[in-house]
Amino acid sequence: ATQILTPRRYEDRKDDLWSVFNRIQENLLKGGLPGRTAQGKRTHTRAVNGIDGDVRLNRALWVMAEQMQQALS
Repeated sequence: ATQILTPRRYEDRKDDLWSVFNRIQENLLKGGLPGRTAQGKRTHTRAVNGIDGDVRLNRALWVMAEQMQQALS
């Protein structure tokens, strides 16, 4: 979970809602995050390539960001 919050660039180290949203979006869509399989082998997450998956993921992220903004207001 902390991997999707890790910024890929120094400029993305801000902790405002918009910056965190962009970090999560980029890390989920681009993939490449290291991990391990159930068998213990090293692996990495794959990028979202299909437009349907991209739109669905972005829509879900946007809804969560809106809910977070309302909770913080």
